[in-house]
Amino acid sequence: MAQNISANPTDLQHIESFLEMLAAERGAAPNTLDAYRRDLTKAASYYDQNHHSLTQLTPVDISNYMRTLAQLGEAPTTRSRRLSALRQLFRFLVAEQIIHTDPTHGFTGPKKTQKLPKTMSIKEVDALLETAKNRCIALTGRELIRALRFHCLLEILYATGLRVSELVSLPRSVLLGDERVFTVKGKGGRERLVPLNAPAREALNQYLNAAKNPQNQISSTVATRWLFPSRSATGHLTRQRFAQDLKTLATEAGLNADAISPHVLRHAFASHLLDRGADLRTVQQLLGHADISTTEIYTHVLQERLKKLVEDHHPLSNPKQSAGK
Repeated sequence: MAQNISANPTDLQHIESFLEMLAAERGAAPNTLDAYRRDLTKAASYYDQNHHSLTQLTPVDISNYMRTLAQLGEAPTTRSRRLSALRQLFRFLVAEQIIHTDPTHGFTGPKKTQKLPKTMSIKEVDALLETAKNRCIALTGRELIRALRFHCLLEILYATGLRVSELVSLPRSVLLGDERVFTVKGKGGRERLVPLNAPAREALNQYLNAAKNPQNQISSTVATRWLFPSRSATGHLTRQRFAQDLKTLATEAGLNADAISPHVLRHAFASHLLDRGADLRTVQQLLGHADISTTEIYTHVLQERLKKLVEDHHPLSNPKQSAGK
């Protein structure tokens, strides 16, 4: 498949109309819209090169496209995502009466092998948090506030399981009300409450107290809109910068930096909760998943916990105890 992105102008216009609907009606985030645009533009370009318009496709055309993607070596997960984007677009076009039938209807995409999320042990998380806390010792001025800010971010991330985009863009208004919880606006504009544990509250208070000193301030916006301001274009710390700082910290803590990211810490939050007895529905609400099927990737943690419970407490799992009764 050619790498240029030339496509039928009418198809591109339909794609933009679809994206406008996602933004206006479903509150889709910019990153989500960009992902949809890339996948749909790639498909439109492919069909344009094969003298087809998106509004004229048949199931055979969809099958040919998926076969081409497979021949190019794309992973099943990537092909499934591209098919899902097309399916959403065609549903929109049917609803708008631009086409009469959805060519992806009944089409079975590539089978995906479900990968278990990467996570971290409690010991590894403790090493990260301890290293971040120790960084703050003997620092002054802006270096101190940066270290306190990062430690605070890390404690909140592990305490709440927030998406990194939600974390770095927290407004100062989350400080209003009960200090034990944050009200977070996630995907689709959905709000949820996330609790802060004692270490997270302590790290937050240390950061806020230090930030009151004008000499420590990183940005003039520290007392206005953002909880974690910076001199970036957005006015708050970027997720890319936080991810880079996290890898640097992992190296300092003696951990494999390549295996650690903000998303891995989010997985650790969920896995550790389930391992300590939380139910799947609670974890779904804390993570902000709209559908519990997304949270079900963690069922392996529940299965391991149940297996251990049976091994530890079932009489037949311990022959010596059974024989003595």
